[in-house]
Amino acid sequence: MQLNKSRKWVALTLSIGAVLTVGLLAGCGGTTAATGANGGKGCTHVAFLLPESATAARWEAADHPLTEAAIKQYLPGATVDVVNAQGSAATQQSQAESELTKGACILVVAPKDSDQAAAIVAKAKASDVPVIAYDRLIQSSDLSYYVSFDGNQVGVLQGQYIAAHYTEFAKGGAVPNVVMIDGSPTDNNATLFGKGAHSILDPLFTAGKLKKVYEQATPDWDNAKAQAEMEAALTANNNNVQIAYVMNDGMANTSIAALKAQGLAGKVLVTGQDAEVSGIRNILLGDQSMTIYKPIKKLGDAVGRLVAAISKGEDTKSIASASIATSTGANIPSVLNDVTSVDKTNIASTVIADNFVAKADVCQGVPAGTDGVC
Repeated sequence: MQLNKSRKWVALTLSIGAVLTVGLLAGCGGTTAATGANGGKGCTHVAFLLPESATAARWEAADHPLTEAAIKQYLPGATVDVVNAQGSAATQQSQAESELTKGACILVVAPKDSDQAAAIVAKAKASDVPVIAYDRLIQSSDLSYYVSFDGNQVGVLQGQYIAAHYTEFAKGGAVPNVVMIDGSPTDNNATLFGKGAHSILDPLFTAGKLKKVYEQATPDWDNAKAQAEMEAALTANNNNVQIAYVMNDGMANTSIAALKAQGLAGKVLVTGQDAEVSGIRNILLGDQSMTIYKPIKKLGDAVGRLVAAISKGEDTKSIASASIATSTGANIPSVLNDVTSVDKTNIASTVIADNFVAKADVCQGVPAGTDGVC
């Protein structure tokens, strides 16, 4: 009888302890951000998830510091965790889950994979945490906002530059051959860039003014793969290439390396995007024709204003006044910033004037006086 009483007492003690433990955990916010996230209202803990840094210097050099600073400017006292998936969609999902567990109540995600990142949105939604897709769209109907640039316009400007200058690279009146090295098929932006470019170039292909001899997507925007693609295109066409539509500066840089190996650098029209130091330097050296300047400061600023409005419970319609459709059919409130075409004629008045790149950096190895910049 005494033994039974002791057992009952132990059981009762354990039950009370368990209840107290649960209560204490709840009082401390529990183990996930789901508790009390409140759709981001009152949030001061923001997580910024970057996709990689190996193939594009911009992510750590520009997006990271500018966006973090903007969030803290518009939402004083905010904690901003910045993590980088370094090219792995699985790592990015784990990082998102970790940030939610740590209490992040607004996620800003530059997805490594536009489709796979939908799982991040689903996990955040279960915790009542809004997700802002940064630069690249996430294919989810539950996405809260999208902040980027006009991706279609990026491709249009690249195509228009080719349309305006291709005759300068034609050989003896022959139809110029065009190689197209596209971006990653898992990045929705690459799809938008391609659509924009083809809207300008396809009529020229149809009219016989240009001839497309090669087009290839580049998984993960991998610069080494882009170089291999350019080498393959040159081999297949016996080096008879006059136009190289390349979607970004990182891939343009390695494509130029392939052209240099064949003595073709400066003899082929090469496009790019992102206005990276390497791209601007290549333009000054005459190896690249143009790039697209996407003012990342404006991108970060829009994120900062949007995060602050969500946290303060303010109307966001004046900030995210545009809309873009996901592949799931949802229309996502969006901020779509303008972009600018940059070539040797306007480097000084755009990227240098805006302090986007430093004159000292782009002029390394460039002869003094080049294009009035160096």
